[in-house]
Amino acid sequence: MIDTYTQALDFIHGRTKLKKIPTLKRMRRFLDELGAPDKRVRAIHIAGTNGKGSTLAFLRNILQQDGLTVGSFTSPFLIRFNERISVNGVPISDADITRLAQQVYPIVVKLDDELAEGGPTEFEIITAMMFSYFSEGHADIVLIEVGLGGLLDSTNVIIPKVSVITTIGWDHMHILGDTLPKIAYQKAGIIKDRVPVVVGKIPTEPLAVIKHVAEVKHSPIDILGTDFHVTDTGVTGWHQGFTFSAAKFPKISLQTSLIGDYQTDNAAVAIQAYRVYCQNQDLPVNQESIQRGISQTKWAGRFEKISEHPTVVIDGAHNISAVDEVVKLLDSDFHDKKITILMGILADKQADKMVEKMATVPNVSIVLTRFSGPGKRAAADPKKLEKIVDSKTGNGTVTAVFSDWQRATDTVYGQLSSDGILLITGSLYFISDVRKYLLSKSANCK
Repeated sequence: MIDTYTQALDFIHGRTKLKKIPTLKRMRRFLDELGAPDKRVRAIHIAGTNGKGSTLAFLRNILQQDGLTVGSFTSPFLIRFNERISVNGVPISDADITRLAQQVYPIVVKLDDELAEGGPTEFEIITAMMFSYFSEGHADIVLIEVGLGGLLDSTNVIIPKVSVITTIGWDHMHILGDTLPKIAYQKAGIIKDRVPVVVGKIPTEPLAVIKHVAEVKHSPIDILGTDFHVTDTGVTGWHQGFTFSAAKFPKISLQTSLIGDYQTDNAAVAIQAYRVYCQNQDLPVNQESIQRGISQTKWAGRFEKISEHPTVVIDGAHNISAVDEVVKLLDSDFHDKKITILMGILADKQADKMVEKMATVPNVSIVLTRFSGPGKRAAADPKKLEKIVDSKTGNGTVTAVFSDWQRATDTVYGQLSSDGILLITGSLYFISDVRKYLLSKSANCK
């Protein structure tokens, strides 16, 4: 039985994470037992290796400027579980989490008994709770972020108004495939018959896969760099300037506090998804909503400055593609700063390659540490990681190793110079822990 919020979370987190044979049949059966709530949800579906969360945030803010109530489904959470299901950026209540868990619980028990492979996984349960909540009418439009891949992700039961694929890069290769075209095929699984798809900046080979799937599905496709364009105009005072242009749409100048070329790409994808959605729903495309929505967008954990003096930034770069973008940003906009990077990385990622990439930044020193990974996922051993990286780079860029991340954080924070920057990165789970720790220390000092 579930009577409290804590019991609800224990029930959810106590479920199996993955099944040996992934399938959408179990999710479809689960939702049908609940009355098919997904069929009463108007949605935009967002997939991609990186950039899903930022694109969702930009799009949510634009739509809100149009006066719409916007639901969102994201993962993982940064501070509290409730963030995963939000309305206008505000997480739903503990009472709603408890109520929704109570609603799905008897169906889960039933499917545990009836299905040979067992009942729903943790993510399937959370997805079902989301569909159940939004089927009650709490939002005009729901932005749904894919959990993993696309084709067999539990969110992929939805028939959206627009599909979005932000980026294709190296991550979850043991599940999605060992080449970019294979990964792209999984992401392209969200494309539905005759539903338009908006695509970000994607390399030629994986893009060809996406275009082929769109053609087979008779889905109109808009591609960044071909059908719509973005031009960066530089960073000023922690704001990124850029312009957006597309056919039959005037070039507009924009600003965002989410800095980096990759963020302007994400913003452009969000703008185009908004335009396509409006056009298909016979709604006006409001240029002021675009400008205000982009300028007001914040997204915790994406090159987020959480301290001014000294400057401390957290970023959830958790794979090679994301680290590449951070390296570009550091090289282009922070080449005159002394940068310390504190990294905690999950062991099932390409941890050594991630550190090696960071080590290519000339003005950087790297500190490695360990944190408690989610569930059974372990963090990479920082001492072993240091040996691997130093044997490959030979430049001694790894300047310190700590087994305790809190001690590591306190040490590097205390050693920061007035003109230095501390970047904390490597895993969304790691930066979630550090963000809470630093903000609580700051609050206790007031």
